[in-house]
Parts: sequence; structure tokens; C-alpha cells
Amino acid sequence: MSSYPEVPREAFRLRMLIFDTRYRSLTIQIVTLAGFLLLVSWMISNTVQNLAELGKPIRFDFLWNQAQYDINQTLIAYSSRDTHLRAAIVGLLNTLLVAFLGCALATAMGVVIGVLRLSRNWLVARLMTVYVEIFRNVPVLLWILFFMAILIESLPPPNAFRGADATASMLLGDSVALTNRGFYIPEPLFSRSLGDLSVFGAFGISLDLLAVLAVLAAGLWVSARIRARAERIQNRTGLRPATWYLRLGVIVLPLSVLLAGLGFHLGYPELRGFNFRGGIYMRNSLIALWLALSFYTAAFIAEIVRGGILAISKGQTEAAAALGLRPNRIMSLVILPQALRVIIPPLISQYLNLTKNSSLAIAVGYMDITGTLGGITMGQTGRELECVLLMMGFYLAISLAISTAMNWYDARVRLVER
Repeated sequence: MSSYPEVPREAFRLRMLIFDTRYRSLTIQIVTLAGFLLLVSWMISNTVQNLAELGKPIRFDFLWNQAQYDINQTLIAYSSRDTHLRAAIVGLLNTLLVAFLGCALATAMGVVIGVLRLSRNWLVARLMTVYVEIFRNVPVLLWILFFMAILIESLPPPNAFRGADATASMLLGDSVALTNRGFYIPEPLFSRSLGDLSVFGAFGISLDLLAVLAVLAAGLWVSARIRARAERIQNRTGLRPATWYLRLGVIVLPLSVLLAGLGFHLGYPELRGFNFRGGIYMRNSLIALWLALSFYTAAFIAEIVRGGILAISKGQTEAAAALGLRPNRIMSLVILPQALRVIIPPLISQYLNLTKNSSLAIAVGYMDITGTLGGITMGQTGRELECVLLMMGFYLAISLAISTAMNWYDARVRLVER
């Protein structure tokens, strides 16, 4: 057996940072990063100096000045005597509201349209194709204005609901009114309310809502445990026990008991004076923005869903059909669960696009963060740079939160390979 002597390691010398391929790439990266940081610091320093010479140093104390303007749609209490900071929070909550509603509706529509576009029914498949091509090839701003015009021109004014010879009537047992000023829907109320939880003294969160969400989340968690137990029994014995009534019971019964204990009831809107009073008021600007963003984004999600389904091997469908599964069960149990792993990454981009496109709300007068902080507050205070920086920070935080949540879900459903 022969042995080879160890080759002595070459001592490090500075010139190796340039001429040695082991260190050259690292040297280039460090120099590039340093140059980039120097450029950014010079731009920031130059901007701060120029603003100081103009008498406008970067300061954020204007956020505590009185806003002196009204906001037409709010989720928390607000008046014109509140500060610019509270106005910005109201606008941020409005942005989050339309983003949440839009993502939910666009996802539901996109999945249905994407599946129907692969239908064997020629007419249904072509209708879905027409929908996708029309919505994704027209700018979303035009869709927002289009839906706003439809709501204003086609729905009746509130006075059309008045009198014995009213030309308009409320829907769903006189509980919902659709007018050209907005939608009025029943409001959930609690006669034995738990009150509000103050958040930093800025606004309150309903403890009733938190209690309902907590009980609902606990019920869903127990339901998931019951389902997992049923799957283990099925894997062990081949027989799956009936658990639907248990899963439904652990969700519905505790929630019903809680709602009864809180004295849950609905407050219906009523026509009093020149307009409706009571209930939840959703302005036309919010409805138009919500529908436009949802319909527009659903066209892109439908294509993502269609691509994800087509990525699954046809043999999977044939194997499931050979086991006697019907087409709808094949889609829900075999194809869609596998397609999710292909669908989710591009779906994240569509959620982010929808959230950022909500900044077009100012076109129809919906007061989101762009309309409050980036619109009236900026105009009143003249603090352009500060307002833009804050808006960039808000949108960056929202986008990163959405990406983190979706990446977490993607990691959970990802196919584990050996």
C-alpha cells in the first residue's frame, strides 16, 4: 500500500484576491456591494441636504397635526378632527379590506373559470376563453371606471324605494338595498356585547369578533384532527368511518352557543329621510373597485389554474377513472391537490398585483392609503418625500406579509420527495 505526501497549502497573499479564481468572484461581489452602498448613501445624503437648503428637512411630526378632512368609508371611528396618522391608518385598513375581498373573490372565480375552460362542453369552454381574453387584455383602470359607471347608471336612487308606488324594492326579505349610492346590508349586532379591545389607544377591536374567530378557529382545528384520525383508520383498515356529523358539530355547536350567549341579532337598514339608515353601508366606489380587481385578476388566475391542471399527467386521470371515481371526484381528490403545487407560486404574484393595483382606487374616490396619506395629507402638508416613503413602506410590508403566508402554505402542501 502506497501513501502520498500531503501537498503544502499555499500561503494567502493579497494579489490572490485578483489573480486567484478561488477568491476573485468574492472580491468582485464585495467591491460591487460597496459601490452600491456608497451610491445609495450619496443619493440619500444629497437629497437630505437639498431638502434642508429648501427649508424642508425630512420630519414626520406632521402626522400628529389635525387632518381636517373627511373619509367617506371607514372601518374604525374617524372624524376630521383626528390626526393625519389616524387618517393614514384608516386608509391602510381600507386598502387591506379591498385586497382581502379581492383576493378571496378572484381566487374563487379563477379556480372555477380555469376548470371550466378545460370542459369538454364546447360552448362552456369557449365562453370561458372569451372571458379570459376580454378581461386580461383591457387595463384594470378602465374596468374600475366601467363597473363604477354601471353601478351609478343602472341602480335606483334611494327615493325610488319610498312610498306605496315605489319603483324599487329591497332584496332578501327587505334586508338588502342596492342603490346608486351604495349597498346596504344587515349588520351583525350583539345585545350582550363584550366591548372593544383598545389597541395603543388608537382604535378598538371588537372582543365579540375576536371571540367568534377564536371559537371558529378552534372548531376548525378539532375538525381537522377528526379528519386526520379518520384517514389513519382508513389507512390501517381500509374502511373510512363517517365523520361529517362530528366535524360539522364541533364547528357549528360551540359557535351557536357563543352567538346565543352574546345575544347575536341582525340590524337591518331602513329608509329614513333622504337615505337608508342602519346596517352596513358599502359605497359604490368600494363595490366597483372590488369587482373590477376581482374580475380582472380572476382571468389571470384562471390561466394559472388551467396551466397547473394541464401539468398533471393524463395517466393520473386515467388511473383514478380505472378505480371508479367520477370526474368531479377525480378533479377534487386527484388533480387539484397535485396542481396546487404548480399553481401557488404564480398565484402569489397575482395576489401582490391585486394589492398594488388597489392604489388605483383614487380614480373612483375610494379613500385607501393612496387617497389619504398619498393624496389629501400630502397636498395639505407638502411633505411629498415623507408621504411617499411611508406608502412605500406600507405596501412593502403588506406584500412581504402576503408572500410569507403563501410561501408557508406552499411549503405545507409541497410534495415531499425522497
